[in-house]
Amino acid sequence: MFLTKTIILKIANPDNDLVETMQKYSDGMNYTSEVLFDKGKPIPAMKLQQEVYPYLRETLKLKSQMSCNIPRQVAGCYKTLHKQKKAKWQKVEFSPSSMTFSYKRDFVIDEDTVKITTINGRKPYSILNYDYAKQYFDGSWKYQASKVVKHKDGDYYFHLCVEKEIPDKQITNASTFMGIDVGMNYLAVASTTDRKCSFFAGGEIKNLRNQYKSMRKRLQSKGTLSAKRMLKHIAGKEKRLMRDV
Repeated sequence: MFLTKTIILKIANPDNDLVETMQKYSDGMNYTSEVLFDKGKPIPAMKLQQEVYPYLRETLKLKSQMSCNIPRQVAGCYKTLHKQKKAKWQKVEFSPSSMTFSYKRDFVIDEDTVKITTINGRKPYSILNYDYAKQYFDGSWKYQASKVVKHKDGDYYFHLCVEKEIPDKQITNASTFMGIDVGMNYLAVASTTDRKCSFFAGGEIKNLRNQYKSMRKRLQSKGTLSAKRMLKHIAGKEKRLMRDV
């Protein structure tokens, strides 16, 4: 069994090369998105790469691995959108807030530094390594494709994806098992094979979500700029609420 985690590390010294690379990466994502949107349906990532690779390399001056990552990301995004039953075929736009890197091909990392390929070559950036993160540099974890992300606070962070194989849990000697059902009326109902049950009521959370729903309807009917700002604020609050629950 494989355990996968994402470790968030703050980049201490972002510079113009990093910012410009992220902007170019975003430009490449949007160009690729437009090409795929015009097709009217998803196409394989490799076929998309063949169409956009020359533009990404020659016009945007992106490095080779980035020019391969972009069509894979965009193709995956449209494939997911296409699978949603009620989703319309629409162009996806990307903001300059993240970019993906492949381990060893365009980034390497140790406890103190991440070396990232930018449009002006590979450059070292200091990272703020927190105590909890040091365990992921002990040599037992494998590094996967990771991201540089610009957070809402304006700072840049490296989202390091790590993977480790761990032993499967042996359950042959277990005498009792638990099943958990999640929902809205009850956040969770836990029941065991020895017929014991625990209920976790969700009435308060359900009421809060209904309140947010009513507020959204009122604000959407107004359509003003301040109403749109409030809608965005409410969406963030509701998202944090459900995440914490």
